[in-house]
Amino acid sequence: MAIAMAWVLVLIAVGAVVFHFASPWQVTQIASNWHAMDDALWLTFVLTGVAFVALHLFVAYALVRFRHRAGHRASAEHGNRKLEWWLIGITTAAIIGLLAPGLTVYARLIDPPPDAQVFEVMGRQWQWHYRLPGRDGRLGAAETRFITATNPFGIDPQDARGQDDVLVQGEELHLPLNRPVRAQLRAQDVLHDFYVPQFRTRMNMVPGMTTQFWFTPERTGRYEVLCAQLCGVGHSNMRSWVVIDEPAAYADWVAKQPTFGGGAGPGGVAGAPGGPAEPGKVGRLLAQQKGCIACHSVDGSRGVGPSWKGLYGSAEALEGGGTVKVDDAYLKQAINAPQASIVRGYPPVMPPAGLSDAELAAVVEYIKSVH
Repeated sequence: MAIAMAWVLVLIAVGAVVFHFASPWQVTQIASNWHAMDDALWLTFVLTGVAFVALHLFVAYALVRFRHRAGHRASAEHGNRKLEWWLIGITTAAIIGLLAPGLTVYARLIDPPPDAQVFEVMGRQWQWHYRLPGRDGRLGAAETRFITATNPFGIDPQDARGQDDVLVQGEELHLPLNRPVRAQLRAQDVLHDFYVPQFRTRMNMVPGMTTQFWFTPERTGRYEVLCAQLCGVGHSNMRSWVVIDEPAAYADWVAKQPTFGGGAGPGGVAGAPGGPAEPGKVGRLLAQQKGCIACHSVDGSRGVGPSWKGLYGSAEALEGGGTVKVDDAYLKQAINAPQASIVRGYPPVMPPAGLSDAELAAVVEYIKSVH
């Protein structure tokens, strides 16, 4: 039995090493300056891997060397100073090797360079809001008490610095290539965690405080944003995108974004709220503020609930049989009393929105505008 167990342990150790190198799950290609993160990760793999293999092989050796044999009796030996000092030294060196690189990288991660461009991320169940500084290069003050449907960041309307702040439309943030950027993170409701795997950076977002980290994008592309902190039933749908552009393309994109005060943005283009009327704009802001877009897409992709693209005027099949035409009356009922009629194929998890008549009308107008 001891020999068989020893062989099992040896096979586990060898199998683990083979699986590590042959595994189809590999680290995503890095797209930022934080190569030190990968170095620290690989050092952790090496140290823990060596310890894993060594312990399995040692136990296998002990099973064979000290197995029960007829005519042999074990002798007790109390204390071995030399062995104890070796174990203390090896363990101490391993712990330092595991902790020191990570602590060094973390200290650099939260200490951005002075010329880093700031962008703000507001996390709330279950969506992301993005804000960029305007022409003055500074973000205006913001507090939770100022948050409304048309001011999801809670920007202080009396702070002149916030009037030119760029409010990113939708769930796609653009950043310039090869320029350091500082992420300023806030949470409105519960713990969230802003994480882009290709950037190798992430940070908890805690209600009532501001956290930060920085990175330099080194590769253009479109990268998915994840929430790395379990934040409720819609956690898995709390996703968006970060697009890394060449500087010229980034400047064009920024120029098209609205500003808080409605004046000219960094690119010289006037934006809302004070700019031209946009069909369904108030409803879009309400949908973002209430978290509707976390479950209902506007591009036709499937989510927790039906996509809003082309929804108005269509015929939807309901659970239990029957169909319903999506008109104003149906949408108002589905928003404030969602359990009254469940669309077939979707879970009955939507809570009542509790919108006023005016808010309901605004959201319905926005849904009608999504084609």
